[in-house]
Amino acid sequence: MKFFSDIRLLLLGVWLGAAVFFIGVAQTAFSVLPQRDLAGAVVNRSLTILNFAGIAIAVILIITSLLSASKVNQLWLWVERFLLLIVAAACAVGQFAIGLWMASIRMQIGKPIDELAADDPMRIQFDTLHSYSEWVLVIGMVAALLAFFIISNRKFRPLKDVGADVYDFKKEFKV
Repeated sequence: MKFFSDIRLLLLGVWLGAAVFFIGVAQTAFSVLPQRDLAGAVVNRSLTILNFAGIAIAVILIITSLLSASKVNQLWLWVERFLLLIVAAACAVGQFAIGLWMASIRMQIGKPIDELAADDPMRIQFDTLHSYSEWVLVIGMVAALLAFFIISNRKFRPLKDVGADVYDFKKEFKV
């Protein structure tokens, strides 16, 4: 079961690493690309991939948490599932609510957002949604990090036929 737990931990770590990397990609895209619309397109596409991966990984981890449910502390298992549900919900809200709403605003404007005045209602609404998007991603990342620590510190109950000294290698290699 430890190997299975390590695979689950790896999946969560990959998504968490991708989310941290995404922050760097977003900042780099806006500082390097000549047009902010191009940078926005790169960031939007990368965030879409990150959100769909987050939803998929969270669902896989919730389902696979059912396989080893009898061998671990039930309280921490339910906390882990709740945190993974938060990850999936954050990615879904970011993609299907906030992301679609921001795309709708971009289509209504019909020109680059930077060409709008700072006090334009559409610009203010877009900026507000952008900050919501950032907060939703941060919430998902914090939930993933907490779930990562819970999974990594999991203690499995020993099997009945295996002794408590299963890692005592002195008995294994008598000299």
